[in-house]
Amino acid sequence: MKNMKKGRQEKLIELIQVKDIGTQDELMEELKNSGYIVTQATVSRDIRELKLVKKISKSGKNCYALPNSNISESALRLHSLLSTSHADIDFAGNLVVIKTDAGMAQAICAAIDSAGYDEIVGSIAGDDTIFLAARTPENAVSMASSLKRIQYSN
Repeated sequence: MKNMKKGRQEKLIELIQVKDIGTQDELMEELKNSGYIVTQATVSRDIRELKLVKKISKSGKNCYALPNSNISESALRLHSLLSTSHADIDFAGNLVVIKTDAGMAQAICAAIDSAGYDEIVGSIAGDDTIFLAARTPENAVSMASSLKRIQYSN
C-alpha cells in the first residue's frame, strides 16, 4: 500500500476539506479507504505537523480543519450566535424563517451569509426575524435542519 508521507498528508488535507471528519479513527478509516494504511500515532503526528485544528463545520459537527479556513470561522461564529440566542427555525416552501431574540437577526443573518451556503440565494434580516430564500423547497428543509444542528451542537 501507499506509505509516502507527503502523499498521505496531501490526501489527509483533501479528505478534511471535502468531509466532516471529527476523530482520528475516522481519519484512519478514510486514509485506509484511499490506500494509506496508518497507525493512530502516524495520524496524530500528521495532525500535529499540519497544525490541524478542530472547528465547527457547516453541519454543526466538530471536525478537523486547516488553521485558516474562512468557512470554518464563519461556521464557528454562526454556531456561537445561534447557540447563545433563542432562535426558532422553520421553513415554508423555499423559505427558511428564523425568529431570534430582539436585535440578533442581523448578526445571525450576516454569519449565515458569510458561511457561503450555496443553497441560499438571498437573505433579509429585520430586528428579530430572518428570511432565507432557498433555491428549492428541498434546500429549505435541508438548510433549516442544518441550522438546527448547528444551534444545538456542543
